[in-house]
Amino acid sequence: MTGHGGNIYRFSEEYGIPERRIIDFSSSINPLGISKAISRELQGSLKCLYGYPDIDAMKLKRRLSELHDIVPESIICGNGSTELIYLVVRALRPKKGLIPAPTFSEYEKAVIISHPRVAKSHFKYFMMDKTNNFEISPGGFVRALKGCDMAFLCNPNNPTGRLLEKDEVIKIADSAKALKCYLIVDEAFIDFCPEESVIKEVSKNPYLIVLRSLTKFYALAGLRLGYAVFPLSLAKLIEDHKEPWTVNTLAQRAGIVAVNDRSFREETFRTIKKEKKFLEEGFEKLRIDYIPSAANYYLIRTRKATDIVSSLKNKGILVRDCSNFYGLDNSYIRIAVKSRRHNAILLKELKGVI
Repeated sequence: MTGHGGNIYRFSEEYGIPERRIIDFSSSINPLGISKAISRELQGSLKCLYGYPDIDAMKLKRRLSELHDIVPESIICGNGSTELIYLVVRALRPKKGLIPAPTFSEYEKAVIISHPRVAKSHFKYFMMDKTNNFEISPGGFVRALKGCDMAFLCNPNNPTGRLLEKDEVIKIADSAKALKCYLIVDEAFIDFCPEESVIKEVSKNPYLIVLRSLTKFYALAGLRLGYAVFPLSLAKLIEDHKEPWTVNTLAQRAGIVAVNDRSFREETFRTIKKEKKFLEEGFEKLRIDYIPSAANYYLIRTRKATDIVSSLKNKGILVRDCSNFYGLDNSYIRIAVKSRRHNAILLKELKGVI
């Protein structure tokens, strides 16, 4: 339930390796880094730091509303989408819910922190089929929704990278509406397959909530920026539970520039497509069993996972040990898609271990 990728600071302390020398495959961030346009905007925005940020992030909301063709009043921005996960649970106070497994651990943690007395007995897991590459069965998920008042669905799923197509998610959302169960669709990695987003469906469904992140695709993990789209009937209630000023001035300005940067998006698609092909060919040559992924990371399974994690750490390479994901064990590792140079280094080191 605990632990995340990207903790290069702790890794640096434990192994005595300078942060700059660590190759981090444990966090799935765009290997291109922040765009030149964002870098220029951040440098030019330093003079604005003397004042408070816009408490409502209105310029960012308006730009996001134009991007998705939705009303700005339905959008709430946050300090990364993780803040919004906790906010939704705190505001809606679910009594019985559903969490897929394996998936992002913060859903369960948010429930436990918000409602420690009811979490364990009133939230259940929907186990994905590991024999079928962790595909999620829409029909099975809908059946599991019965009796629940909240459910989480990560799409593409983290850590498996598996994607439910838009039509399938809409069917699940329609069923959740009929059952009066809030469906929280976490689209943190949907920018890698934007045509599958259900963000425009929120206005049609009072029980659908969509979370989005700008930290992965736009490499803004250090700034922390995400947003959620709510039915208008819920937006005010959620806003009333939110702390003020959680989205700083630099994050707001970077977000506006990011979503305007078409050339960066196109370059990202080209790079990720090329590097995924390179990694997949490398995995196949090494006979490494990997789960086909719609996102910028792979879940691989191997009996040598523990040896691989340990060996790579000694070389200053950090991958995501997935043994603490509910539904997985110590034979699974998540690997991000990085630059060609780093991907080649990883494959070379994997060959040495395997």
